[in-house]
Amino acid sequence: MGKVVMYGSVSVDGFVADENDQPGPLFDWLSAGDVPLDESGALKVSQASYDYTRPYWDQIGATIVGRHVFDMTEGWDGKPPSGVDHVVVVTHRPKPEGWDPEAPFHFVDGVEAAVAKAQELAGERIVEVSVGDVGGQVLAAGLVDEVRMDVVPVVFGSGKRYFGSVRAQHLLGDPDVVIQGNRVLHLHYLVRR
Repeated sequence: MGKVVMYGSVSVDGFVADENDQPGPLFDWLSAGDVPLDESGALKVSQASYDYTRPYWDQIGATIVGRHVFDMTEGWDGKPPSGVDHVVVVTHRPKPEGWDPEAPFHFVDGVEAAVAKAQELAGERIVEVSVGDVGGQVLAAGLVDEVRMDVVPVVFGSGKRYFGSVRAQHLLGDPDVVIQGNRVLHLHYLVRR
């Protein structure tokens, strides 16, 4: 099975969005360079960010998100983001009415079921877990292997936390990757077990 990686952009004080679910400048680094990160050409990063991010994105086989993110993005119109093959949505509600049954989205009840389904779909590729409440639940369940953060130089003061509502202590290893890009610091930690 592939690794389970919790990944997202985060403010210096640990938030992934403000109180109104707005990311503010957290994704500004995705347009702070001159190297296209994807085929659309809309995302342009520094060479250092490209060298770190593109190989990682190319290894993702499935992404796990919560229903809140799915609803906010309107399910990405049935097309997984960033070229990911499958999206697993953790939800206690049924699929949206009229949802295309051929879209590569899978709806499951609970984080353990989500990780199992995502690993089945991803095979040896990476299972990416979105940050926030679902990511925190996967971490608390002991199912996260690595944490990747794109730390952006902004302080929110309050908002939606990177690790959601996790209240227990979880030890990470020392960062084994630290890369400075334009308007971002990329960090990679292994989760201690």
